[in-house]
Amino acid sequence: MTDRPISNKENLLRTIRHESPEWLPMRSDFVNFTPSIIPDNVARHYVLEAKPWEGPEDGLDAFGIKWKYIPSAGGSMVEPGNPFLTDIEDWKEKIVFPDVDSWDWEGSARDNAEFLRTDKIVITWIFTGMFERLISFMDFEAAAMALIDEDQQEYVHGLFQALTDYYKELISRFKKYYDVDALYFHDDWGSQNAPFFSLDTCMEMLVPYLKQIVECCHENDIIFEFHCCGKNEKLVPAMIECGMDIWGGQPLNDKRMLVKTYGDRILLGEHDPFFTKPYPDDEGTADRMVDEYLGFYTEGIDEKPMFIMNLKTTPAIVDKYYEYSHRMLGRA
Repeated sequence: MTDRPISNKENLLRTIRHESPEWLPMRSDFVNFTPSIIPDNVARHYVLEAKPWEGPEDGLDAFGIKWKYIPSAGGSMVEPGNPFLTDIEDWKEKIVFPDVDSWDWEGSARDNAEFLRTDKIVITWIFTGMFERLISFMDFEAAAMALIDEDQQEYVHGLFQALTDYYKELISRFKKYYDVDALYFHDDWGSQNAPFFSLDTCMEMLVPYLKQIVECCHENDIIFEFHCCGKNEKLVPAMIECGMDIWGGQPLNDKRMLVKTYGDRILLGEHDPFFTKPYPDDEGTADRMVDEYLGFYTEGIDEKPMFIMNLKTTPAIVDKYYEYSHRMLGRA
């Protein structure tokens, strides 16, 4: 790994604050941490901590909802057709919130102390956000209808505020016991073609609660990164209204348009089309490809920075990214 003049966290913070980073931040600057004491991490088949996970591949989440891991999809889902909640008006009677104090936070912190001692950005996850949690309780069609049905919205607001208070409890413990640097918050808002709901609906039904969660993160010196699959370009103003720090987004979104339009208000992510292809042997060709790809994102980076989402890569490619972006930013 190439030696770097500042830490990964400081470089990311400089980028978010528009304060002249040393290189384009990369996904490889992070280390994921999803401890097994949190039931959702087990239910969603994504436990990452010091000791390799040897438990079940799926199971009950923190609310007692059963998730099943789907190998072909590389993720988990609630089996549809038998919703836990058939009427949103009944949520207070049926939904039991977890007792987070019963989880062994101190033991987990002790077991993971060495794992968390890293120069990378430690990022923990909240897997099931507002809309996804509503889907897990009601199935998709009923959840989507509840967001826009005036007779149901009052109850959705009540549930979302209760969920917000629960997530804030988790965030405070993430900081107290693990001193994490960042939170990766999941809430998918769209399909491959368009958002599931309008910007107005998002602003009314989701933003008030996500804004509280983002503020809680910032009060605890935690960076907020949003995981939100789908073609959600139209909903970026809602993300900005919440005060989110980062949205990576899938490649199906027009990242160059988003950087030009919103790049001064939120750190956006680009999946790396350059290094997903065979690296050319000819150095001149390689340099031209780098200039075309990285040049767009390094020019004016202090005003409109970019986050590189090279999720599946090698240490050699990570070093290349660092060297090229470091040089193109004039830091070499």
